[in-house]
Amino acid sequence: MKWSHCSAGALLALALLGGCTVGPAYHPAAALGTNAMPAAFQGAAGATNGAVWQPGQPSAHLPRGAWWQIFGDPELNRLESLAAANNQELAAAVARFEQARALVNVARADFFPHLSADPSASRQRTSVNQPFLGKPVGFSATYDNFTVPLDAGWEPDLWGRIRRQVEAARAQLAASADDTEAVKLSLQAELATDHFTLRAQDAEYDLLQRTVTAYQLSLQLTRNRRAGGIASDLDVSQAETQLRTAQAQLPAVDRSRTKLRHALATLCGQPATGFAVAPADVGIPGVPSIPVALPSELLERRPDVAAAERRMAAANAAVGVAQTAFYPRLVLNGTAGLQSLDAGTLFESPSRLWAVGPSLQWPLFTGGRLRAQLAAARASYAETVAHYRQTVLSAFEETEDQLAAQRLLASQLDAEEAALAAARHTLEIANNRYKAGLVTYLEVATAQSAALDHERTVVELRAERLATSVALIRAMGGGWSSNPDIPPTS
Repeated sequence: MKWSHCSAGALLALALLGGCTVGPAYHPAAALGTNAMPAAFQGAAGATNGAVWQPGQPSAHLPRGAWWQIFGDPELNRLESLAAANNQELAAAVARFEQARALVNVARADFFPHLSADPSASRQRTSVNQPFLGKPVGFSATYDNFTVPLDAGWEPDLWGRIRRQVEAARAQLAASADDTEAVKLSLQAELATDHFTLRAQDAEYDLLQRTVTAYQLSLQLTRNRRAGGIASDLDVSQAETQLRTAQAQLPAVDRSRTKLRHALATLCGQPATGFAVAPADVGIPGVPSIPVALPSELLERRPDVAAAERRMAAANAAVGVAQTAFYPRLVLNGTAGLQSLDAGTLFESPSRLWAVGPSLQWPLFTGGRLRAQLAAARASYAETVAHYRQTVLSAFEETEDQLAAQRLLASQLDAEEAALAAARHTLEIANNRYKAGLVTYLEVATAQSAALDHERTVVELRAERLATSVALIRAMGGGWSSNPDIPPTS
């Protein structure tokens, strides 16, 4: 840090010229310390090393748009609008922003003269043992005293203390705005994730219902075969066990769906009682395309990174405030008003009074208090630098995690869909062999269990890919494209 100083001998000139600003000039710390900024995300498909990273500038305030619309789910659009209008966590964040804005005006008020009136009226009796108005000791008097003073004071900002306070308050205001955006983005992402999880639970519940229907038909077929002497009691028992097992899974899935609906209601600021989500016209929506190029501006748009940078600026200004405490403070005071012992003469000309004159406050010895306060301010700034860098590192971690998850989940889903196709073929063969009397029902039951497991896994993986897409959007600070109408892929 480089410090700017003013000559103590130029006090009056500085007062006339507006003073100087003591303390370190703010320069954002390197986001990754001594580490070089990578040219591109490692997990971005098609990323090249030719991408150039620009110096970070807070831009969390830039519009993100309704990024969730890329999923093409009208019900999700409705829920997001409902949450934006009614979510109480978001309302609390907006209230905190309003507090920060008011505190900026509180800090700015010190730039201006302060004017106050303190009228008073009293009736008092003097002590017998105290001379009063030339009277000897032993004389007592009772009298009235009416005063209407008007006090004025102004402190020239000689060393920039007030300017630094305003600078800190404005930085905190910007940080509060970014915090509001962070709460909003977190709300949007959490709602989208819960919504897609509910869609997956709905699809799984529908799958189980269709499976139960199929198992009921299989049980009836097995009973008919038993009546004809073709199947055994063991086959009937195995078919019934398969059916009851599938039926037992329905309440558990329905319980998860109910909890998700209640969570969505709370996010939307609605009571859970009676809250409903419209069923999907189609199954789980497709995953939107991810652009191959990921410039650094997208990471800079993360509101938590921007908020951490603004708090660093506020802490830097606080160091300047602590530095100004070593310098003298000049206050210009004035008083004018009326005073009289008789209310009838209070507003007459002889009752006028006034006083004017400056006062100078200069801390000559404070027992090390000022140095300790300055050291604390510098340590607080160092803390915000570390927090800022940690936030950037976390942003890189989250983005790389989600990019890798996108790629690996796609591969896993392809393999699982191939396994499902094989399981369905196996089930078809097992059914044909059972109908031909070549195998027992155990082989059919085993094939049915394997097919159902793969069906459910495919549903879960599709939902997980959607949740990962939402997490990637959140990791990059919101929507990643200027065009909100990116077509979804299957």
